[in-house]
Amino acid sequence: MFSTKEQLIKRTGKNPIGRYDFLKLLATEFKTTKSKEFFVIEGKEQVLANLANFSYDPINYGYIRQLQIIDLFLHTLSEDNVKLVRFAAGGICNLSTDPINKLYILRNHGVKLLTSLLCSQDEDIILSTITSLIFLSVHEYKDQITIETFEKITDLAKHESNRIQNLATVFLNDYNKAKAEIESTENI
Repeated sequence: MFSTKEQLIKRTGKNPIGRYDFLKLLATEFKTTKSKEFFVIEGKEQVLANLANFSYDPINYGYIRQLQIIDLFLHTLSEDNVKLVRFAAGGICNLSTDPINKLYILRNHGVKLLTSLLCSQDEDIILSTITSLIFLSVHEYKDQITIETFEKITDLAKHESNRIQNLATVFLNDYNKAKAEIESTENI
């Protein structure tokens, strides 16, 4: 990850394709690929993996919003292809730390889409989902964390994977702490 655009430009060199243009090419390739052939599906998975990786760097957040890549990730969460869902969940997870991205994801039913992934058999999908929900669980949107979500994460706190158990426990602790803070301010 680069800390400033100046460092990025210095490292990139002369006359390269810019990040915006590269992200645009990737997003366009993903959206326009329709075939169900193996090589095409594999290519589509690679494109989405690249977009998820670019979602890690805050320098790209503005470009990602401008190119509607967050929508692409949100839409892909409902796909049948486990790899595509894994990369989309990872992209959402990477983006959900940013306040603007967080608000966009919350306003576009991100919590509901993510909650549906808590039953996945793929450990990486579950980990990205819980981590995203931790980042997205802000005071104003606590009501989006339903009893069903809370129960699913409570069950995941007993999962056979220690990583899933630990993340589920962090979510539950954060959620309960925030709930107690809200209740204490309401009683004043």
